[in-house]
Amino acid sequence: TLPIQSDPVSLSCSHSFCEDCLQRWWTKTQMHECPVCKSTSSTRKPPRNCALRNQCEAFILENNHRGSTRLELLCGLHSEKLKLFCLDHQQPVCDFCRYSTHKGHKFRPIPEAAKGHKRELKKSLTLLQEKLKLFNKVKGNCDETAEYIKVQARRTERQIREDFKKLHQFLQEEEEARITIVTLSDTIRAVETELRAEDVSFLQNYTATVDLSVGRDARLPRQNHSKQPMKRLRCSQQTIKLLYTTQ
Repeated sequence: TLPIQSDPVSLSCSHSFCEDCLQRWWTKTQMHECPVCKSTSSTRKPPRNCALRNQCEAFILENNHRGSTRLELLCGLHSEKLKLFCLDHQQPVCDFCRYSTHKGHKFRPIPEAAKGHKRELKKSLTLLQEKLKLFNKVKGNCDETAEYIKVQARRTERQIREDFKKLHQFLQEEEEARITIVTLSDTIRAVETELRAEDVSFLQNYTATVDLSVGRDARLPRQNHSKQPMKRLRCSQQTIKLLYTTQ
């Protein structure tokens, strides 16, 4: 195999040579002539042939790539083609390895071993894909559940606010009823006291007593005999139970 030119230069005769090789030839022959056609060179420093240099570099790169690819398919110890697969060491080997470093081991042809390993790997891949689908499904369910919980939480919060509002209104009405009871009780006691008084004293205080009873009765709020307060009370009780449950 001829060596690839490094830094090629061109002579006036159109022949190209490696610059280093040409200089050594000229030093040896003591003559500045073309090694091929023997024509004398017009200069001791021939110009570089850039086009040829680019082609040489491209060829070297391609050759190195092919060489590295071939080395991967050859045995690192014997530079022989890898034809067998050692089942004991789980690695490709050549025929020389079979009777030296892997003597007594079990072997399979490379295509057969590769086919079997690919089949096993595909099974593992299928399991991984099924697990991925399952996890995606579980994640989707979790997302739906989380959204449902958020909606329910908002509804519960809204319901609690409404129940608190009803409870507050019920307590306000209850306070008004308590004040009414106290007022009526005071009026009743005052009237009962006047009824037990002497006739003269009773008659003297009669007008004031009547005005007291009538005046207080006029100031008392009208009683709502509907069932709405009881409904509010039950609603408030449910709210209180809900609060104790969530604590």
